[in-house]
Formats: sequence, C-alpha cells, structure tokens
Amino acid sequence: MSLPLNRGQLHFLLQLLLLGLLVGLACWPLNLVDHAQELLLQRLPNFAGGAWTLQGLAIALAPVLVMPALLWLQAGPWGRGSGSGIPQTIESLENPEQAAALMAPFATVARLCIWSAASLALMPLGREGPVVQLGAAVAYALRQRFPRLLAKLSTQTLMAIGAGAGLAGGFNSPLMGAVFVVEELTGRFQTAVLWPAVVVCSAAALVSNLAGTPLFTLGMVQTTQPEWQQLLWALPVGVGGGLLGGLFSRILWRSSALLRQRVRQRPLAWGLGLGGALGLIAVASGGWSGGDGEALMAQLLEGRGSLPVPGSPLSVIGWLLVVAARVVAPILALAAGIPGGLIDPAFAIGALFGSGSLELLGDSSELGLALGMAAALAGATQLPLMTVLFALRMAGDQQWLFGILLSAVVGAYVGRQIQPEPIYHALWNLGRSGDQSAPRR
Repeated sequence: MSLPLNRGQLHFLLQLLLLGLLVGLACWPLNLVDHAQELLLQRLPNFAGGAWTLQGLAIALAPVLVMPALLWLQAGPWGRGSGSGIPQTIESLENPEQAAALMAPFATVARLCIWSAASLALMPLGREGPVVQLGAAVAYALRQRFPRLLAKLSTQTLMAIGAGAGLAGGFNSPLMGAVFVVEELTGRFQTAVLWPAVVVCSAAALVSNLAGTPLFTLGMVQTTQPEWQQLLWALPVGVGGGLLGGLFSRILWRSSALLRQRVRQRPLAWGLGLGGALGLIAVASGGWSGGDGEALMAQLLEGRGSLPVPGSPLSVIGWLLVVAARVVAPILALAAGIPGGLIDPAFAIGALFGSGSLELLGDSSELGLALGMAAALAGATQLPLMTVLFALRMAGDQQWLFGILLSAVVGAYVGRQIQPEPIYHALWNLGRSGDQSAPRR
C-alpha cells in the first residue's frame, strides 16, 4: 500500500507547518497587546457605561505624551520602524536587494514596539501592517539561516507566504491570509503558491489562537433576513460604505504625502499637535474613537445602539460625528508613519455607517453592520475577496454570504473611483518616490 505523500512531499509539508508555527508564535504577543487594549477601552465612558473618571481621562489623553515620543524615535534611532509594514514588505518583494535592511530584526522589533505603544495609548490603528511585515521577516530570516528550507519556493514567494501567515496569525483567519498573498502581494492565483499559503496560514492562525483570540471575533451573529432582502440593502449600503472607504484611503494617501517629511523634520511639535488632536477626539466622542474598532463593533452587535443619543434628532448628528471621528482619527496616526493598519479602522467606519443607516430606516442594524463593514473595507483596500472571507470570519454566519459578497464588490468598485490606485501600493509608491504627484492609474 503506497503512502498518499512520498518522503519529499511529506518533508515539504512539515517545513510549511514549521514556518506557520514560527509565524504564529511571533504573532502571539501582538494578540496579547490587542487584548490589553480592549481592557483599557473598558475604562472609557461609552464602553464602560458611566461618566468620565480621572483614570479614563488619563487613558484617553495618552496620545498627547505618547505620540511625540514615538515620532521622535521614528525620526531618529528607530527610523527603520516607521510606516505600516505592508509597503516595506511590497518593496522587499519587488526589489529583493532591499529585503536585508527592511526585514532586519532591528527594523521588525522597532516596528512592533512602536505599534504596541501606540495601541496601548488607544490610537485607532489596525495591526495588519506590523503582522504582515513580521511574517515576511520570519520567512526571510529562515531562508537566510537555512537556505535549503522550502527550497522549491523562491525567497520572494516564501516572504509573501510568510506575510500572509502573519495576517492570518494576527486575525485568526487562515483563508484571509492566503487570499491576501495572491490577491495583493503576488497578484497571481497560482496553485503552487496558494496551497502552501493555506497550509502556512492555517498553522499560524492555530498557534496564535493560543492567546485566546475568539473563533469568531464578533461572536456568532445570526440573521433571519432572507437573501433577497440582503441583496436589496447591499446595493445602497455598498455604495455608501465604499464611498467612505474610498475617501478614507484617499485622504490617508494625501495626508501621508503631506505629513511624512514634515514629521521627520519636527517630530516633537507635530507629535504634540497630532497627539493632542487624537486625545481631544477621544474625549469628545466619549472614547468611541479609540482603539482599533473591534470593541466598538462588538458593542454595536450587543444591542447597545449605533446612534449615540437615541430618541431625538440629535441622534443622527451624533451618529454622523462618531462616523467622522472614526474616519479622521486613524488618519492622524497612520499618515504620520505610526505602524499600524487600516483593516480594523475601515471595518469600524463601515460598521457604524451600515448599522446606523439600517437602524434609521427601520431594519436590522446587525445586517447593516455586516454589509457596511464589508463595503468600507473593500472600498478602502480594493480587495473584495479578502474582505468577504474576513467579514464572514468576524460575524460567523454564512447566511450573510450573498449580501456581504455584493456589498464588498460594489464597495470595491466605488472605492476605486475615488482612490484609483490600491492604497497599499499607493503608499509603497509614495515611499519610493518621496513626491506628492498623483497616483498612477
């Protein structure tokens, strides 16, 4: 009786699992930081359900002190740690001679330390940038140390798979990580890349889940809305969410072009101004502008309402102001070069918009949240397949597949009309050119 795998294939599979194991272990501390952020958010009024306390004010105003310190570090000794991490990964894939510097241990550790400090100061940042770069750095280091490891794969392919595994480990979503590899990093759906990516991403997600990351981040959300009703709402919510996501990425690109050089020249002054703005927005919103956005989405699904002041015309104004805060606040941090990501912030923008819109129109705010978060993320990233997989993973109900799929496709199309070049590549090109020319179409 022959074995389903010969010795060479089994050896290759075990090496893939080893890479996933190491990337997942590397992501594990970052998931602990994310959990600590959620605990800090519970000290703020709109999450705790009480009034402001001195402790809550100190937490909300932490960016006033933390932002200048981080920008000073980025302008000086930790310069290699600035930026999201995804543009640096793309640069390493496109220009392998740059990988030694961009994937170096010091650059990786500096980026993770800056992101951790920013997250604990409740800056509204996602984590896909640092975890993507971390996964790519682990894969690159393994190839440098053990040249024969996974020798069938080129160094660029190995880094791309490691980057996807970092995303999978950071969000406990293996299919999302695998699709990110082929949809964004390589641009090619190749079986020779896809199936190794699935293996590595699955192992990374499994190991990183030891930190206690929920299987479905927002809980098991179920719906009774028929599919035709989902599709009916997916069009308008997809347009609105895609518009917001596209504006978010467009303003982020413009702001990055405007701020990066100025921040490097005067890090303390800009840090104080940007940190002060983040602190004021956090206080004015009762804390809703803080954190990566997952706690806010969970709160919406728990039935505590998407409209900040229910029962009066001011509720609509309050809701719109919170949406605006969730658009502006992440840009203030990301445009200055603080490591982070826009997946969670874009999700939160869409979730607020979609849940509030359908609540105002008398339908299910939960359905609106699911459709809105998919539309905004697809509009911001122009990665509809990755968006669909992650949205389903977040909500845990495949009955929403049709609505989420249509909303994501519409959102990606609308977003592209506003920001023609996908945001990750736009930021990569911005970092390479250093100018403020319009993005290439």
